[in-house]
Amino acid sequence: MSQANSRFVSPDGDSWKVQRPGASRASSIHGTQGEAIDAARDYLKNDGGGELVVQGQGGQIRQKDTIQPAHDPFPPRG
Repeated sequence: MSQANSRFVSPDGDSWKVQRPGASRASSIHGTQGEAIDAARDYLKNDGGGELVVQGQGGQIRQKDTIQPAHDPFPPRG
């Protein structure tokens, strides 16, 4: 999957930002992490799907999620 179809949610001071990899500016700024995650999901759905990456306060990746209709490279076994 291309990195262009990814969105990162990361802390930005007292707020949370949604940003594309390599972008110089944030796509949007939100008061809570939940609001930023919802906005990132909407961006990805409107852009044809992709990978949502959530970073914690320390910068470590806390969560990854594939937003449809993108292909999940590691689907759960069932």
